[in-house]
This record gives sequence, C-alpha cells and structure tokens, in this order.
Amino acid sequence: MISIIIPAYNEKENIERTAKIVSGILEEEKIPFELLFVDDGSADGTYGEVCRLSDSDHRIRGAEFSRNFGKEAAIFAGLELAEGDACIVMDCDLQHPPQVIPEMYRLWEQGYEVVEGVKKSRGRESIFYKMSAGAFYGIMSKLMKMDLRSSSDFKLLDRKVVNVLLGLGERNTFFRALSFWAGFRSVKVEYEVQERAYGSSKWSFRSLLKYAVSNVTSFSTVPLQLVTFMGVVSILFSIVLGGQTLIKYLMGTAVEGFTTVILLLLIIGGFIMMSLGMIGHYLARIYDEVKGRPRYIIRSKTDRK
Repeated sequence: MISIIIPAYNEKENIERTAKIVSGILEEEKIPFELLFVDDGSADGTYGEVCRLSDSDHRIRGAEFSRNFGKEAAIFAGLELAEGDACIVMDCDLQHPPQVIPEMYRLWEQGYEVVEGVKKSRGRESIFYKMSAGAFYGIMSKLMKMDLRSSSDFKLLDRKVVNVLLGLGERNTFFRALSFWAGFRSVKVEYEVQERAYGSSKWSFRSLLKYAVSNVTSFSTVPLQLVTFMGVVSILFSIVLGGQTLIKYLMGTAVEGFTTVILLLLIIGGFIMMSLGMIGHYLARIYDEVKGRPRYIIRSKTDRK
C-alpha cells in the first residue's frame, strides 16, 4: 500500500475534487492506497470536509493541527501518520498531476527508493513570481550544492527513507533538500505543473523570502562564512585607503575633511551590522532547536474505520 500525503491550508474547495481524482486514478491502476490530508490550521472548514469524506471512505484519513505550523510541519506529520510501504507527497490543488503517480509507483516496484518529481516548466505564473522563484532556487542550489531549480515536494519515498527522515532530531526541516541529502537509489520523473481549479497560491514574495532564509540557515553554514569574507574585504579596503592617506600626508598633499573617514565608518559599520544579524539568526535557530518543542501539535484525527 502507498500513502498519499496531502498538506492542506484553506483548501476546502479542493478537498473533494482532489480525493475523487486521485482515488479514481489509483483504483483504475489497481494500486492499494490511503489518502492522508493534513490540515495546517485552516480557517475555512477544510478539516470538516476531510472528516465528511472519511466517514464515507475508510481509505481517506485526516489530521488537524492546533494552529498553522507551516507546510514542512504538515509534510512530516503526514510521514509520521502514514501506514504505507511508500509515501507520496503532493499538493492539494493538484498542481502536482496525479496522473504521474502510477509511473512513480512502477518505478518504486522496480527498486527505486526515491522517485523525484521534476518540473518541466513552472506553468502560468507572473513574471515577477517566476523571477523570484528562479532566484530563490538558484541561490539555494549554490549554497547547498544541490540542484533544486526544478525540484518540488512532489516525490515518492520508500518506507526506509521515511524512517530515516523521521529519525532526524532537527525541528527546522527542509523536506525537498533532506530527501537529496538522505541519498538512496533515486530516479527522476518529469511533469507539467497544472493550473489550480480553485483558490490561489498561498506563497507571496514575503513568505518566499522568509522560506528562503529559514531553509538556507537550516541547511548551510555559508552565510556564516560570508562574515569572514566581509571581514577580509574590510581589512583590505582599510589597508588600501590607509596607505593612500599616509602617502598623501607624507607628500604634503593631504586634503582636509572627514568624507573618507565617514565613508569608511559607514562601510565597516554596515558589514558589522550585517554580520551580527547573520550570527543572531543562527543563534535564534540554535535556541529553537535547544528548546526541543515539537514541530507540530495535532488537535484531532479521523478515526480508522
């Protein structure tokens, strides 16, 4: 049996459609399955819709968070609650096409332990959003030394891979990068991003930026290394400027005024404040990890029929 994990946040209009389409495809292919919806603190009655469907179909299960904990938490909650021999994570809006699931399943049967869904294109998005997303994944790929530009959360994981991810002690997670990091025998499947039937994307530029900073610092120490780089640049700049000033003084051509001093203070001060900000962010992440609070809190779950 495979578990289809579907994080949902204010997706009431999509729940029944998603369940019907995914179930229909898997039934036609005679693939045993369960659908596991994880409601990430929705305010539109998403979980109520999941419960209604669960009452009429024992293969549909659901869990509801006590508040919004984020998509990463919803994914890991689904992995922990899943009972299948393999798990597939996909979006509730069906932008991840369920028609690809049978192909993923066949590849898993052939022995692949990770089947990565790779985007052929990003579908219909605004130019600004495409540029923002492209820059985000480009930077992430460079910092993490992994090609994340076409990757997504749409992937199949064998049970042994799921157990490895669940065994990680960290609270701040980045699912799609961790599946790369875990290794195992993997293969890629291309797909076209589909259009949403209802609602709109929950990702804004601000949330994407916050997501980028959070994931970079949880998976890479490069920003901390930049502090050293900025310190070296400041020292070299100071040596050059100091030598120039000394030469002019000895030659008797020094110009009165504080412009150079002010510029030097501003540059060094900017580097120092940026460095303190980076260090402070890492300290905050360490603080969160040390507290050991759970990634999520489940308020209720549907009963197993």
